[in-house]
Amino acid sequence: MPITVQTILLLAASNVFMTFAWYAHLRDLSAKPWWIAALISWAIAFFEYMIQVPANRIGYGTLTLAQLKIMQEIIALGVFVPFAVFYMDQPLKLDYLWASLCLVGAAYFMFRT
Repeated sequence: MPITVQTILLLAASNVFMTFAWYAHLRDLSAKPWWIAALISWAIAFFEYMIQVPANRIGYGTLTLAQLKIMQEIIALGVFVPFAVFYMDQPLKLDYLWASLCLVGAAYFMFRT
């Protein structure tokens, strides 16, 4: 499997964990003290880092540091929007489209040769 594909798949998996670690407590643990939410979020984030660190190590060299960062941001938005809409019951807004278009521009400048 090409290195770029491996990197994308691992970053996507890591972003699922990241998104749950950062935001799921707002729905699922809202009645609990903040420190319980923090401990549970840190536990989830452990798995994010166990995937994200290898993803960046695999991709670095084939991709530049800036390309890895922009790729991660694009993937993060791609994971966040369905999470916000389906898990957190937030409305789907045109702002997600505009943000995506900005990331397309960022990707263009980072990946042009």
